[in-house]
Amino acid sequence: MADSPIAVFDRLTRVDLPQHTPVLLDTACVLGGSIAGLLAARVLADHARTVLIIERDQVNVAGLPRAGVPQDRQGHGLLPGGLAQIERWLPGLTQEAQDLGAVLVSPDQQVVYLDGHQQVRSGDAQILMGSRPFLESRIRSRVLALPNVSTLSARATGFEYRNDAVSAVRYVVDGVEDVVSVDFVVDAMGRSSKLSEWVEQAGYDRPRLQRLRTGISYATALFERADKPDDLDLACALGQFSPPSSPDGLAVGAVNAIEDDQWLVMLMAYGENQPSRSIEAFRSTCAKMPPIFGEAVSGAVTREILTYHQADSRRRDFAGLSRFPARLVSVGDAVASFNPVYGQGISSAALHASCLSEYLVGNPALTMPAAEFFALQGVVVDAAWTISAGGDAARLDAIAGVEVSEDVRRQRWAMDQLIRATLVDETVAQAFNAVAFMLAHPFSLGDPALVERAVAAHQRASAVS
Repeated sequence: MADSPIAVFDRLTRVDLPQHTPVLLDTACVLGGSIAGLLAARVLADHARTVLIIERDQVNVAGLPRAGVPQDRQGHGLLPGGLAQIERWLPGLTQEAQDLGAVLVSPDQQVVYLDGHQQVRSGDAQILMGSRPFLESRIRSRVLALPNVSTLSARATGFEYRNDAVSAVRYVVDGVEDVVSVDFVVDAMGRSSKLSEWVEQAGYDRPRLQRLRTGISYATALFERADKPDDLDLACALGQFSPPSSPDGLAVGAVNAIEDDQWLVMLMAYGENQPSRSIEAFRSTCAKMPPIFGEAVSGAVTREILTYHQADSRRRDFAGLSRFPARLVSVGDAVASFNPVYGQGISSAALHASCLSEYLVGNPALTMPAAEFFALQGVVVDAAWTISAGGDAARLDAIAGVEVSEDVRRQRWAMDQLIRATLVDETVAQAFNAVAFMLAHPFSLGDPALVERAVAAHQRASAVS
């Protein structure tokens, strides 16, 4: 009998290193030097004599933005589930990042607001806060320090195949095409990955692409922070708003203490609503939110507002393909990119590395497509998609007045009860946050006893108010 998604997710979130890591490959190649690609390279370093990262952007370890990640200067979150995995593969990275200015946020320095009401504090999970370029640069420096990992600044252009397996990667440097023989390839080329086109052109199945419209617009600015991390009452705040309590049409706001004694403040809106684009309007909106927002934007501006728009969430389904090349997998946004408000991207990428490790430790049949890997990864993708896409689908259905099935209606009702109960019940809040932090699978929230507790807690709170 196959393990349940909850059991598989629990196994993938373990933090001990594998005891046995067989060297199966001569040359492994990672396409893309993103966080997903870097963590995949770290895992491959245990199983290959040589790991080559082909990255089209000019990159360094100085924490500068990358052209290939246009959203990297917006707000990002490294959830506890992702942090645990990154610390698993790169021990000591958390302390190293702190030494360089990142902020490790204790549980009592975190807060979530739902329409201005504070969620009850629960659990002991810590959150590492820093800008995306800063965090990525720390990971890059550690991975590239491994003796068998190297990087090549080039643009991958396609694959070559032998015996229904990828055998080489074609790439271009300064207009000159070249090729490198490989034994295994990881696609970490992000939302714009060309893998689907390349395999289809070679006669293989194209992974099915699913899109869910989100219409997100968000804006992020940086401000001076006077207090040191240990002196902050709050270092990380998330506010979620729904009409009619939405300040200036805002749906979500976030405040994070990050490196270089700064506050990163992000505002997000859906559809025709737009977050504030001038500093004056930005500060005015924050003044209508819980106090931490107004306090964070009161300092001097260290970086002007940058905006970004994301039209949809996407996922590519690699499971069940009848014909697909062996020795080829995808990770990170090349597989699924979610509504960024939920902060799942980096943590999902870290868990994809865990999937890759479990697959390779199992000494797989490399002459066959990596079905076992894609099955493991599907559990992680489903977990993140259930939370982010589930919430977006409910919002879109409500806007359009769509009639949903009775099963979907019950699921959404139960989720609403759980979310509301997080304001008053510590047990429910802890269970919900374990899922939100990617420490537990969403199916764990389906426990009837937990839902009953949430309903009772919500009813008691409503009676009092």
